[in-house]
Amino acid sequence: MKNILAASLCILVSISVTLAQVDKEQLALSISKADDANTEKLKAYIWKRKSDVSIDGQVKLTTITEFSYDDQGKLQANVVDAQSSVKQKPGLRGKMQENAAEDKMDYVSKSLDLALSYTFMSKGQLLDFFEKATVTEKEGVYEATAENVNIQGDKLTIWVDKKTNLYIKKTFSSLLGKDPVNGEINFEKFSSGINHGTTTLLNMPAQKMKIDAKNQDYSQRVK
Repeated sequence: MKNILAASLCILVSISVTLAQVDKEQLALSISKADDANTEKLKAYIWKRKSDVSIDGQVKLTTITEFSYDDQGKLQANVVDAQSSVKQKPGLRGKMQENAAEDKMDYVSKSLDLALSYTFMSKGQLLDFFEKATVTEKEGVYEATAENVNIQGDKLTIWVDKKTNLYIKKTFSSLLGKDPVNGEINFEKFSSGINHGTTTLLNMPAQKMKIDAKNQDYSQRVK
């Protein structure tokens, strides 16, 4: 009798695990489908991202990046303006300062690119993410968390609206080289229902740096 009960429990556990895997796969496919449909609508827009870079609590650099999708449907990002609040010193010290500023600019660019890798995920990436994720649902919102998503040791949490399968927020912890980077990406909808990223907040403690990036000036492309 005990053997029968044990076997029955094993079967039930096996069925539960299988169902959980199917649910996560279906959820990933549903989210990917909703995201693809949303992206197709977003391709009609051009927008800018204003990024304020703070070091030791003071804004030292502000960049403006323009985003648009090309004819192949790939997202393009072009820096159109960069302004520093640091006054350049004369002579050799000024040249050294300029080189340091270029290094910081490169670091900022790579940090924002890292954030984009978690913001925009392909169907395959979503399937891989949900395969290893822990998923819960509460008050109409899915919350999914997984580790080792893009690189070994990173962690990503996604919040998704159950009704629309569109993103609400993402948070991640990752590495830029050996430096830890923590990020938060927030999403909102236009009145038309199109979902879009609104803010990206990054913290790079090794550089005593924070980035507060806001997407703005959305406008429809002229055909």
